[in-house]
Amino acid sequence: MPTPKQMEKMAAAAGKTVATKTGLAPDLNLPPEYWQALFDEPGALTKPSSAGETLRLSQISRHVLRVTCRRCSRIVEIQKADAVRLYGAHATFRNVSQRLLDNTCSQRTGRHEEDGCWPSYELT
Repeated sequence: MPTPKQMEKMAAAAGKTVATKTGLAPDLNLPPEYWQALFDEPGALTKPSSAGETLRLSQISRHVLRVTCRRCSRIVEIQKADAVRLYGAHATFRNVSQRLLDNTCSQRTGRHEEDGCWPSYELT
């Protein structure tokens, strides 16, 4: 891929002028119309949650809780009664499932950003 300077030389040789248009830099402010369009989207101000990840254990009606790791495809299941006994009835399913995966994680790299499993929440 030619550099921008090389492309300008090629265009000049062909007798054309190159109109260079730069995009928005990351530190520039975006136009107000952009932000208004984002806020007008339905559900823009609500955080999407997957299958019951924010539910407390006391709110879940299923007997078996299952969490799958998206990274290593490992599946960990626990009965709801055991989860309540270990973590309390007010613990969220997200916290419980992350703890279950972290306790048995086999993907350790030593870097905090890369360590651990990536949970996919399921209620079965």
